[in-house]
Amino acid sequence: MKHIRNFCIIAHIDHGKSTLADRLLDHTGSVTEREKQDQLLDSMDLERERGITIKSHAIQMEYVYEGETYILNLIDTPGHVDFSYEVSRSIAACEGALLVVDAAQSIQAQTISNLYLALENDLEIIPVLNKVDLPSANPEEVTDDIVDLLGCKPEEVIPASGKTGLGVDAILKAIIERIPAPEGDPSAPLQALVFDSVYNPFRGVETYFRVMNGKIHKGQHIKFVATGKKYHADEIGTLKLRQMPRQEIRTGDVGYLITGIKEAREVKVGDTITDAANTSPVAIAGFEDVKPMVFAGIYPVDTEDFEELRSSMEKLQLNDASLVFTAESSAALGFGFRCGFLGMLHMEIIQERLEREFDMTVITTVPNVSYLAYTNKEPETPLVVNNPSDLPEPSTLSRVEEPYIKATIITKADYVGNVMSLCIDKRGQITGQTYLTQDRVELNFDMPLAEIVFDFYDRLKTVSRGYASFDYSPIGMRTSKLVRVDILLNGQMVDALSALVHFDNAQHIGKKMCEKLKELIPRQQFDIPIQAAIGAKIISRETIKALRKDVTAKCYGGDISRKRKLLEKQKKGKKRMRQVGNVEIPQQAFMAVLKLND
Repeated sequence: MKHIRNFCIIAHIDHGKSTLADRLLDHTGSVTEREKQDQLLDSMDLERERGITIKSHAIQMEYVYEGETYILNLIDTPGHVDFSYEVSRSIAACEGALLVVDAAQSIQAQTISNLYLALENDLEIIPVLNKVDLPSANPEEVTDDIVDLLGCKPEEVIPASGKTGLGVDAILKAIIERIPAPEGDPSAPLQALVFDSVYNPFRGVETYFRVMNGKIHKGQHIKFVATGKKYHADEIGTLKLRQMPRQEIRTGDVGYLITGIKEAREVKVGDTITDAANTSPVAIAGFEDVKPMVFAGIYPVDTEDFEELRSSMEKLQLNDASLVFTAESSAALGFGFRCGFLGMLHMEIIQERLEREFDMTVITTVPNVSYLAYTNKEPETPLVVNNPSDLPEPSTLSRVEEPYIKATIITKADYVGNVMSLCIDKRGQITGQTYLTQDRVELNFDMPLAEIVFDFYDRLKTVSRGYASFDYSPIGMRTSKLVRVDILLNGQMVDALSALVHFDNAQHIGKKMCEKLKELIPRQQFDIPIQAAIGAKIISRETIKALRKDVTAKCYGGDISRKRKLLEKQKKGKKRMRQVGNVEIPQQAFMAVLKLND
């Protein structure tokens, strides 16, 4: 055990985690010349296209130091706030973390939030100053920032470059010297923590675990504590670039397990694996359940594909434990799922993965957050509103509470004014402003979560010319004056387009929605009124004019009454059509409602 080190790499987006991981793999000889490629651990097509890490990836390296061979288990983690759940799971399987900071951009919001996650789990932090070879790098100043943040000595910060491989030796040496070896009792009953799982269509569910106490060997009869199910360990092994089967895995090591589990629900991330005969009395404290921030409906384009969508979502949930879903139905779209996501990027990725990995074409409804509604009835019981259509009638409603967040924004001093006015537009209240250096300011706001869901991040980057970094954490519910804006097409309500908005913005948003839908919905043979309403009160209206055939074209000259007769006949036909006609809403219309500010 004293030759094992488990560590993860944490940092803000684009500070060079995956590239640094590549250099560590090269240096320890874990990959051959032929297997080398940039961002080697980002194996998903989506990750390579977007240049971001979405999943945490575990890999084992061997390194000889002072004549002894050490086993290093590295877990590379994502940097986006939407995938912070992946980071919290990786941290639970480690004893130490490399905190990577970009020498040009210095400390950003996500650096701080990931650092706090690691400190809560008592990890040993090794600060790494990356990208020192950049012409715009400012190593002395950034080293001072890191020293202020961590309270370490300046010589403990390791200058490095993921591009040139500078400082990789020093990092490996620091990992062995500073990170403690895993603790655990090799002779105790088996206890292993499940920190990830993937679905393999040929071999069933592959479970990634870390042995906390005892050891696991091939063919052992094991039991999952949370589900109480028992299996045989058909194959176990360590995670090199490819899976390497082993006979046994001992305390403190990380490995994979294949038991031929076919059902996705039978493996829970954060569960404990123990020996079926000699069960360990206590389960390891796993991770807290994930709290979704944004909710949206996902519906199959074809209603018959509902069951297929369900199995695709279950397989996806294995690989992404932060996805939460329940079945629901909508009058406009049929059967589908109400899904919880950690943010808009997470939602976009899930939608894209469903299309790529499972060939499902889906319709996504307008995302929103969960509210609490209180009615006039005694005693007061809160009603959870996930879907705007669940909101009680305005006459019975006493108040609505919405989730608030504490937002931390770090930006250059020049853009403070722009950032403040953006946050105040979004109903934010400023709670603090601190100058980290002469040029960098940290701003704290209390804001409604609903306001940051759609386009806040994009607009923040725009007003700060890409400099501001943003991080948030929930702080509970507060009472707000919210109303439901419904969209009526041809007099019928479309439940998938309803939105809960603040009373002051309702008029403006209703008008914009109507104008946007007027552009997107194709013209029919009859007039289509588009109306926005709060309860029974119409607040805005647009009309899509009918396509009409010129029925009087063949009457030239002659008596007006003949033309009148033809026009009256057409008018009757149009009226009847309007009563029975229904309007098809294109998928762009659902998505366009989000982009009202563009």
